[in-house]
Amino acid sequence: MLLRLKRFLIGRPMKSHELGDEKLSKLKALAILSSDALSSVAYGTEQILIVLITLGFAALWYSIPISFAVLALLTILVLSYRQTIFSYPGGGGAYIVAKDNLGVRTGLVAGGSLLVDYILTVAVSTSAATDAVTSAFPNLHPYRIEIALVMILFLTIMNLRGITESAAVLAYPVYLFVAGIFLMIIVGLFRVATGDVQAAPAEFGLDVSGISLFLLLKAFSSGCSALTGVEAVSNAIPSFKAPAEKNAAATLALMGIILGSMFLGISLLAYFYGISPMKDVTVVSQIAEAAFGRGAIYYFIQGATALILFLAANTAYAAFPLLAFMLAKDKFMPHAFMIRGDRLGFSNGIIVLGCLAGVLAIVSDGYTENLIPLYAIGVFIPFTLSQLGMMRRWYRLKPQGWLVRFVVNGIGMLTTLAITLIFLFTKFSQVWMVFIFLPVVYIMFQQIHRHYMAVADELRIDLVQDKPVAKGNTIVIPVAGITRVVMNTISYAKSMTDNIVAVYIGFDDEDIEKMEKKWEEWDCGVRLIVLRSRYRSIIKPLVKFIETVEWKNSETGHITILIPQFIPKHWWQNILHNQTSLLIRYYLFKYKDVTISTVPYHLNK
Repeated sequence: MLLRLKRFLIGRPMKSHELGDEKLSKLKALAILSSDALSSVAYGTEQILIVLITLGFAALWYSIPISFAVLALLTILVLSYRQTIFSYPGGGGAYIVAKDNLGVRTGLVAGGSLLVDYILTVAVSTSAATDAVTSAFPNLHPYRIEIALVMILFLTIMNLRGITESAAVLAYPVYLFVAGIFLMIIVGLFRVATGDVQAAPAEFGLDVSGISLFLLLKAFSSGCSALTGVEAVSNAIPSFKAPAEKNAAATLALMGIILGSMFLGISLLAYFYGISPMKDVTVVSQIAEAAFGRGAIYYFIQGATALILFLAANTAYAAFPLLAFMLAKDKFMPHAFMIRGDRLGFSNGIIVLGCLAGVLAIVSDGYTENLIPLYAIGVFIPFTLSQLGMMRRWYRLKPQGWLVRFVVNGIGMLTTLAITLIFLFTKFSQVWMVFIFLPVVYIMFQQIHRHYMAVADELRIDLVQDKPVAKGNTIVIPVAGITRVVMNTISYAKSMTDNIVAVYIGFDDEDIEKMEKKWEEWDCGVRLIVLRSRYRSIIKPLVKFIETVEWKNSETGHITILIPQFIPKHWWQNILHNQTSLLIRYYLFKYKDVTISTVPYHLNK
């Protein structure tokens, strides 16, 4: 039943040679890998206005120069990451760049930041999508957490079905959103140009009392949340069709143009329409209502916005498993993240991402503003390390034209470093957790790596000197009676050795005497050892006996515990029987010189 449900949700297993069919074209990649960046325009301008409104409506005109500053930073980042794409066509983004040029420790900081950021991406995107839904339908506001969890579950299942299939389905809402926003910008600016706007915007250039560089920097850093997701294309280069690096670079450039145009257009409309941030109604919702009224186009834009915010999480689903794979390949994450699932995706990474994002959505109570500052700083730390790594690379290799590339990455590094510091100083109360989770993630990486290296050292053999050594074998069979299950196990044991003992644990004299008499009558050729248990425990007497056997035989032979077990025909019938064999295995696993094996006997009824 579970297998049928899995096939219904995920689809048929795919053969390994079909992996080439899972590569993305530029149009599909733009939808899958740029949805996070494109969706951030839905709240980027709003984050600027939330900071400025603290000084009153007159201060909102500052959103225009701040938006142009954000646009300039976007241009720098796109140029910088294009260089990263061509320098590291294997993907990995900031983790690989920092590890290769700045050392493993710095690479782990970048990789850890990105992993946490991708978890935050899913939580922020689904929470923001919930905001868009509840803005249009206020009655759904009490169910915001439930809506976010359903969205996360849907995305997890879609990505388990494979990147190509999810791209084919999820590309349409992305392009509908882009079309809707550009329609809103064109109509909105046309109405502004024709004077068909009733609202009076804040006076441009007005000197506002109380304005400070600190507040402007805080607003700028908040607006930079619109740049999250820019790095995803460089992380997922292996997902592109050949030539992968050229297609990735083209996708990144197209994403930058679309993102910059939409962000600047929304900022201009928010200013000209005199939009102020409101608690339960988003800025995009207010602009759409002002431009079109609450008609079909308004609900189309709100629906498309909700979908793109929802699908922005899909960028993380594409990038998180790939980054986890690379870290696992370097032995810094569990090897389970290297395994491809039935649909050729890294299923364990997808499932873990969905579960952690769901927990985060519940903990944050589904409110986006509680997560955005932490989400943004999680992006700008890798941004900074990636640019610094590229600077080191150009200086070390000095290829033709390296100085221009060095300057581009240098400007990018200084800018993103400044923004990171601004976030730390202006929003410390919201981002202080970065000083906890980054060291925790880094220590986790180191502990995992230390474990894998220790295991490898212990398991490694000398191919010349180390050879298998034949030893004797003592087989111990715990028995509860004389049945076909026991007979099946003894028959199997006799195929390996004649050194076999059966162990029976009795609770009273009558049971012991009865068992000894039946065993003698059966005469199966195996010696029976009877142990008395005064406290009705099977485990303790058996463990004590095995310890004695182990002490006597550890130097000269192996000890094998063969556990007889019958397997019911139907899974639910297991509930009707004692699971003593599970307890025996659990307690005996700690003995390093004891081999434990189960001999199954399948029932027909």
